[in-house]
Amino acid sequence: MAYTCILLRHGQSQWNLENRFTGWVNVPLSPQGIAEAATAGKMLKEAGLIPKAAFTSYLQRAIKTLWLALEEAECMHIPVEKSWRLNEKHYGALQGLDKSETAAKYGEEQVLLWRRGYDVQSPALDAKDPQHPANQEMYRGIDPALLPATESLKDTLQRLLPFWEHHIVPSLKEHKTIVVAAHGNSLRAIVQHVKGLSNDEVLKLNIPTGVPYVFELNEEGKYLRDRYLLDEQELEARLQEVANQGKVRS
Repeated sequence: MAYTCILLRHGQSQWNLENRFTGWVNVPLSPQGIAEAATAGKMLKEAGLIPKAAFTSYLQRAIKTLWLALEEAECMHIPVEKSWRLNEKHYGALQGLDKSETAAKYGEEQVLLWRRGYDVQSPALDAKDPQHPANQEMYRGIDPALLPATESLKDTLQRLLPFWEHHIVPSLKEHKTIVVAAHGNSLRAIVQHVKGLSNDEVLKLNIPTGVPYVFELNEEGKYLRDRYLLDEQELEARLQEVANQGKVRS
C-alpha cells in the first residue's frame, strides 16, 4: 500500500512579493498568494487527492493557505495540527532585508549559501531583539532554549524531524492521505529527508509557492515517487522565479 503525503508551500506572501527574507516574521499572503492557495485546493480536488488530516506551522501565511486550499477541496472538516517545528527556517538578522540588495552587498554566492546551504547560518538576532521568538507571545510556553536566533537548513531539519517522525508519519499511516502546508525551507528539509538528498543536491532544490507537491511513500515511510500537480513547462518557470530571488537585479 502506498501512502500519499502532499507538501504545499504557502501562497506568495507580501514579503515574497517584495523579495525580502521572511523567516519567522508573521507576514500575510499577497492577493496573488490568496489566489494560489485557492487554486491549490482546486488542483487537489480535480486530482482526487482529498486529505484526511492536515499539518501546518504557527505562521499565518501557511495557516491561511491551508484554510483556503481545504475550503476549495471541500474538506475543511478534517483535523488540523499546528506546530512551530514546521515554521520556515529562521533567517536571523537577515529578516526583512531585500534579497537582491543583500546579494549586491555580500555577493550572490553568499546569499545562495544563506538561502539554500545545508549547514550555513545567517547572522543571528540579538537575544533581546523583539523579533527573537523567545520575546514573542505566540511562542510562550515553548522552552526558550529551543527557539532559534538563526538557523541553517540542518538546524531546521533537526528541529522538524521529531514532529515528522512522531506526528506526521503516524497520521499518514492512519489516514493514508495527508497535507502539510508549510514553507520553502521546512519543506525542503522534509524533501531532503524523505528522498535522501545529499547536501549538494539540496542546495539546488527550490519549491514554488502554492503548488501541491505529491509524495508517495511505502508502509515503512520510505520514498517511492513524487510529482507536482503542474505541467512541466509552467513548473520550470515557477522554479526559476524562486531561484532568481537571490540574484542581483540587472
